[in-house]
Amino acid sequence: MKNICVIGSGYVGLVTATCFSDLGNKVTTVDIDASKIQRLRDGIMPIYEPGLEELVERNVKADRLFFTTSYEEGLKDAEFVFICVGTPSAVDGEADLKYVRAAAETIATKMTEPLIIINKSTVPVGTGDW
Repeated sequence: MKNICVIGSGYVGLVTATCFSDLGNKVTTVDIDASKIQRLRDGIMPIYEPGLEELVERNVKADRLFFTTSYEEGLKDAEFVFICVGTPSAVDGEADLKYVRAAAETIATKMTEPLIIINKSTVPVGTGDW
């Protein structure tokens, strides 16, 4: 069993977290939207994907899937972190990377052990060259 943190609970993040937890891993999903986290804790899905609600419920009950607004809580004991945040189009049509950058910078300031960080957000070539 691996300890995994997923940043973002939109479509990509929630499906990623749920699938990894269903494979037997302990997964904590972090989102800055407190109301979304509360709805997930209450079993209310923010998206529709066939079978997702049942998988979330099963893995929450099995203590493999957790939801929080706290990076510290999400990163505690994590070996892998998946960044799954939105990259909306900016006014000029370019991808707005402010959420990816904010997630990466927050991970950097909150992590206490070395981590493997995987970016699942859609970003242009060269984004990792910050």
